[in-house]
Parts: sequence; C-alpha cells; structure tokens
Amino acid sequence: MIDPKAIDDIANRLAGAIPPGFTNFKEELEKNFHAILQSVLGKLDLVTREEFEVQKLVLAKTRAKLEDLEKRVAEIEQQLLNKEEI
Repeated sequence: MIDPKAIDDIANRLAGAIPPGFTNFKEELEKNFHAILQSVLGKLDLVTREEFEVQKLVLAKTRAKLEDLEKRVAEIEQQLLNKEEI
C-alpha cells in the first residue's frame, strides 16, 4: 500500500504547481489530486519496500537451497554412473 503521506506530498506539489491566477482553486484542486492519486495508485498491484525485502530474502534462501539440491543430485547421479561402470 502506498504511504498516505507520500500521496499528500504529491498532491501538494501538484497543487503548488498551479499558476498564481488559480490560487483560489488550489485547495479544491489539491483535494481532487489527492483523490485521483489515491484511486489510481490503489488500483496498482504494489508492495511496500519492507514486503519486497522480505520476499527478496525468501528468494535468496530458496535459490541457495535449490543450488544445494542440484549439487546433491549431480553427486548421486555420478555415484550411480560409477556403480554401473563396475
């Protein structure tokens, strides 16, 4: 989920970019920007940095396990080939 403070910050920046002649609409535009950003970003399938880092660690552990298993299978295959030669 997107940090609500980040959405507020983006909406504030967009409203701050409004030309001086439209400053009386600034507050209303900022609310509209906020609602639009929240709606659009809410539809995206995003994860937090923390969730991403956790999944990265899980993937690294899984990859290491897979490499170990591949090595063990290769050793067992070699042992079987050596027994067939005898």
